[in-house]
Amino acid sequence: MSDLFLGLDCSTQSLTLLITDFSSDKIIYREHINFDDELPQYNTQNGVIVLGDNKIVHSNPLMWVEALELIFKKMQDNLIPIDKIKAISGSGQQHGTVYLNSKFERQLKELDPSKTLVSQLNNSFSRLTSPIWMDSSTAKQCEEIREKLGGLKSAIELVGSNIFERFSGPQIRKFFQENPEKFRKTSIIHLVSSFLASILLGESAPIDHGDGAGMNLMNIKTKQWDDKALQATAPNLREKLPLITDPSSIIGNLSPYFVSKYGFNPNTHLIVWSGDNPNSLIGIGLMKKGKAAISLGTSDTYFSYLEDLYIDLRGEGHVFGAPTGDYMSLICYKNGSLAREKIKNKFHLNWEKFSKILEKSSPGNNGKIMLPYFFPEIVPQVLNPRVYRFGFDENDLEGNVRGIIEAQFLSMRLHSIWIGEKPIEIYATGGASTNKGVLQVLANIFKTKVRAFEFTDSAALGAALRAAKSYYDSKNMIKTWEEVVHQFIDFHKSIVFVPNEKYFELYDDMLELYENYENYILNNGKDPEQARIEFIKKYF
Repeated sequence: MSDLFLGLDCSTQSLTLLITDFSSDKIIYREHINFDDELPQYNTQNGVIVLGDNKIVHSNPLMWVEALELIFKKMQDNLIPIDKIKAISGSGQQHGTVYLNSKFERQLKELDPSKTLVSQLNNSFSRLTSPIWMDSSTAKQCEEIREKLGGLKSAIELVGSNIFERFSGPQIRKFFQENPEKFRKTSIIHLVSSFLASILLGESAPIDHGDGAGMNLMNIKTKQWDDKALQATAPNLREKLPLITDPSSIIGNLSPYFVSKYGFNPNTHLIVWSGDNPNSLIGIGLMKKGKAAISLGTSDTYFSYLEDLYIDLRGEGHVFGAPTGDYMSLICYKNGSLAREKIKNKFHLNWEKFSKILEKSSPGNNGKIMLPYFFPEIVPQVLNPRVYRFGFDENDLEGNVRGIIEAQFLSMRLHSIWIGEKPIEIYATGGASTNKGVLQVLANIFKTKVRAFEFTDSAALGAALRAAKSYYDSKNMIKTWEEVVHQFIDFHKSIVFVPNEKYFELYDDMLELYENYENYILNNGKDPEQARIEFIKKYF
């Protein structure tokens, strides 16, 4: 008999579905919905709507709902044995907030399988669009919350991260301040993850510790909503938030709507959803100290497993709850794949040509340095975007191609020092992790082995593995995380990129140079141009 578990991942640009079969240790089905291509009526570009200026970035939550319907219909049309699926969990892009009125929960309980979800839920929203992680329009609210919590250090010690523009708390505060009447009519505020889980459950679903930590509202030590943080954000906020729960929680069975419409088993368990980063932690197999992962997607993230709580008092890094019940560290860069695509598109390249140019260019880029702030950046914080180039201009093909890749990884190495331990190995995931030239640069800059896997859907896989772990534990068929993960992550089939010792000293010096340029631009530090000239003399 098949043991099927379904994982979903609602990312910025797409919805991914993946089904694992634990009886055969195989992923038996993958499906993918690109929002721009398959749901053009929502008028998104790269899955988002930019409002006003580049700082206000939203998505339409009905688009995610329609994508869910579309992906289930495709699964049904492909004759997948839907009734054999034992449990479902999911992943949502972190920090995005969905604002719902008093009709939402009643409509969930009264869903009619003969009608679409969108037609039945379209009047459930007190706010028609959802601010997502790319939104950086809440600097004022961040400062207000930070001050109410006693300053930077006190805020970080309380919630595990600095108060960030894209985090849910400041976004909620901005909505309350600018739309007090709509805020009053908001009955519940969900994250992307808990919103979609609610639709599957047929009632409001809780938020797990991993995604809750990305709100600036959860006490990082107690893993519960914190009264001080709630009061600093908006009035009567606790009554508008879902419950918060352990990431292993089985929150109920699938709604009868999906049983009737798509043929799911009525006993299909639903496991609490989490954020894309906690799910990726499991989906890439990070369950022990000493290893880190880099996800190269719409945003780039550097993350690692933490046995013990450790926070970055400088305010650049985050600490979230991990699916294992422990913690994870994370650094997030807004200038990820979209910044790489800016360079690719400027020179009319495809990714194959981009890679060939990268591979033939010189490590160290002949001393050319880029600070690639195409969009407002998170780490380091840059609210007014601009691309800085030193030693070259925007028309230098090789300089820009290598410049963007080296800049991104030098920044990651620089800003991950707070985690306190150099990784002995880095796992690579996300769309750009299929690019061999990019991963070799990563290995050389970090002076560490980089391991790439055949799959890139780590968040969806992590959700499916979480569903399986909770299901088996509930049936007293206890499996360790290692047993669950190693059934689907074949380390023998992964590709390992070994760092070239020839470039170790070069990249140590380039890291110092890069740090000096960051300090020069962002903190009015000393101009490091003479140091750049000395770097060129030494290596080129």
